[in-house]
Amino acid sequence: MPYSVASVALPRAVGRQGVHAGRIRVDDCTQEAEMLRNVPLFSGLSMSELKLLAFASRQLTFAPGEVLMHQGDRADCAFVILDGEVEVLAETPRGQFLIAVLGRNAMPGEIGVLTDAPRTATVRAKGAVKALRVAPDVFLRLASGRPDRALHVMRQLAAHIANDLHALSALNEELATARADARAARQA
Repeated sequence: MPYSVASVALPRAVGRQGVHAGRIRVDDCTQEAEMLRNVPLFSGLSMSELKLLAFASRQLTFAPGEVLMHQGDRADCAFVILDGEVEVLAETPRGQFLIAVLGRNAMPGEIGVLTDAPRTATVRAKGAVKALRVAPDVFLRLASGRPDRALHVMRQLAAHIANDLHALSALNEELATARADARAARQA
């Protein structure tokens, strides 16, 4: 490992007996690490690195309609959806519109953490949601600790961006068709 466990900032509530309310207990780390293995950005991590990530993260629950992050806010974490679904919403002068629905193993907020940029969307719990709050320092250390891992993260992000561009292209085609239909209807 390119850094020691002691060099990773852990939650303040960590003591010799484990982690306190809302945090992952030491005995839960293996189960959480197994869940994190299914997250594409973390699939290249070793079990010890996944356990470290689980230990240094905070498990939260969100009620239906509760907001995990607001568009425009500072990206102070990423979330791993462990259970449930979230809606990704864009804010416009004409109101909100739904961009996507994400479920288990999705990681909203990772782009903001990697780019140190404000949130590009609001993420809201569609139903009850269980999520892992991942701090940027731990995420960035694990994502960039080795060249092969950094390449894996870059490939995952490139695939993410390619999917977004494909979806945007499809939406642009739909919009062009709708505009053409509206013009034809006005002329008829």
